[in-house]
Amino acid sequence: MMKKIWNIVKTTLVWLVVALAVFMMIFTVISVTTFNRNDRNLFGYRAYIVNSDSMSKTDFNAGDLIFVKQVDPSTLVEGDVITYISQDSNSYGENITHKIRRKTVDANGDEGFITYGTTTDTDDAVVVTYPYIMGKYEFRIVGLGTFFNFLKTPQGYIVCIFVPFMLLIVYQGINCIRLFRRYKQEQMEEMQAEKDKIESERAENAKMLAELQALKAQLAGTILPTQDDKPEIEEISQATTSPAVEESETSDVT
Repeated sequence: MMKKIWNIVKTTLVWLVVALAVFMMIFTVISVTTFNRNDRNLFGYRAYIVNSDSMSKTDFNAGDLIFVKQVDPSTLVEGDVITYISQDSNSYGENITHKIRRKTVDANGDEGFITYGTTTDTDDAVVVTYPYIMGKYEFRIVGLGTFFNFLKTPQGYIVCIFVPFMLLIVYQGINCIRLFRRYKQEQMEEMQAEKDKIESERAENAKMLAELQALKAQLAGTILPTQDDKPEIEEISQATTSPAVEESETSDVT
């Protein structure tokens, strides 16, 4: 019973490791090709890793993974949280997610928004115009961004991908060795059983041959005379014929 339970537990653990390794591979591929990419989306959402605590007072923290959905910028209102491509010289080209304070226009007359981080409550230096808005913040997964950043490091790769696959390889290697040993043992047992069978058949055949020879000898002694018996038979034959001969001779003399 305990052996059966142990086998079930062992099988469950192996499948959990397999599922973890496969999930890590799939997650790595998706994260590398999708997260923090303005030209990619996942089920209609863009995913970004939060790198600062500028919104930690109200919405999300550094290390969270946030999901942003593309919307018509003209439908955005005060209080919405948006992700945009920064045009500020201090953070040019970076993806920033801040809250809208109010609607405005820039120096060129283009419509846009004044944004700010809720932690510092300080307005961003550059007006965010419509072409640079990536979408509206919808929801987050706490801490997943930190995990992804760790996964991109050599240590993360070793712990989350290399080690599980190595464990599977070692486990399967041990299983292969066990199966090979079991196969060899069964093969040796079959060979020994075949050898014992052959020896048993030989012994049985030898016994049958001895019985046949004994029976043959018995039959030969009962039906056929032997060489030693032939002189006795001849003497008996002569003894039985002699009186007749003598009687014939006497009769002729008379």
